[in-house]
Parts: sequence; C-alpha cells; structure tokens
Amino acid sequence: MSSEDYHLLVVDDDERIRGLLQKYLIRNGFLVTVARDAAHARRILSGLEFNLIVLDVMMPGEDGISLCRDLRGSIGTPILLLTAKAETSERILGLEAGADDYLPKPFEPKELLLRINAILRRAPAAEPVLVAPKWLTLGPIRYDIDRGELWRGDDQIRLTATESQLMRIFSAKPGEAVSRASLVERLGRSGGQAQERAVDVQITRLRRKIEPDPKQPRYLQTVRGAGYLLAPD
Repeated sequence: MSSEDYHLLVVDDDERIRGLLQKYLIRNGFLVTVARDAAHARRILSGLEFNLIVLDVMMPGEDGISLCRDLRGSIGTPILLLTAKAETSERILGLEAGADDYLPKPFEPKELLLRINAILRRAPAAEPVLVAPKWLTLGPIRYDIDRGELWRGDDQIRLTATESQLMRIFSAKPGEAVSRASLVERLGRSGGQAQERAVDVQITRLRRKIEPDPKQPRYLQTVRGAGYLLAPD
C-alpha cells in the first residue's frame, strides 16, 4: 500500500503547527485531515475513518491523553502522541492510554514521518479506508448523506423536494463547484436562463436554512463563473 492510500488525522490546537504538519504530510503523499481540538476531532471521527491519528497532548479543554484513552474504547486506529513533555512518566502515561508511539516536541518532521511509516508498517493487513463521510457538518447543522436529512441538534430541518435534491447533488462532491446549467439538468428541468434563475431562487431559500447569515454564505458558496459549491466544516 502506498502512502497516498493512507488517510491521517492531525489534531493540534496550534494553528501554525497544524498547518505545517498538514502541508508536510501531504507533500509526502498522505491524505490529511486536521482538527483544532478534541471536540472537533470527535465530530470528524464520527463521520470518517482514518489509518492513523497524530494527536497533540497539551490542548485546552479535553487533553490528548483523555481523548486517546476514550478512543481506545471504540476504535483501533493507531495513535501517535505529540507532547512538549519529554519525561518518562508522561510517555508511560500516554502509552498506558493506548497510544502506539510518543514523540516529544520539538521534533524534526523527518522523524515524525519515519515514526508514522513505522506504525503503518506494523499493520500490514490494514485496508485503505473509505473517506466518504456519513454526514457533513455545517456549523451547528449536520446533513445525513445516506438519509438526505438536515438536522439542527435534535430537530430535523424540513426540506422541499427541490432543496433535498440540491443537497444530494452538492454533498456528493463537497468542495467542487456545480454549474447552474448542470443543476438545471440534474433537477430534471428544461434549459434556459429562466430555469437558471429559478435555481438561483432555490439556492437562496436553501441558504436560509443552513447559513448563519444567508446574505454572506459560508457553506453554500457562489463561485464566480463556475456555479455553486458546498463547503462543509
């Protein structure tokens, strides 16, 4: 299995370190998703599976040791802990929590890469995971892809038939622009500017249900010259 078959989750509260690790690991062929804290990581893990988790120990709120221990009760994904504490007692604590390895900060990116590859080699039977999420997060709203349902907490947000079709189209390829002409065709309507304007109206209505501020859309974005795209968290 080559590195591009592996999907890694990097969890670190330091935005600079998080970004640097993501760029470095992507350059070395991995697919990388990042989380800013334990709560964010939990949301991501509820919808995606990973081959390995790179987890910072010292984070505000729930720390990495606690998250590691809790994850070990439900998943077997290898976990590599990162920490500024290099004492033996801290390393033992992390390993007892279920971590597969422990790397003190500061570290050389090359060493991190070697440790990741070593952990992955110890699981030769691992299969590539499917990275398609079960649901998408749009701030306080989540979209269940399988059921085509939109939820805010425990309350389901009612969608019209057209809005439901639009969500299915956008969620199939999040982050990719879909042209207005394509939307008209996939909604089963005849072409023409009138129908494209009708799609614009439906987009406006859908934004009212998913956007904090529909006039400044964050999740259902307009891409000038290309159409619309869904940009989940």
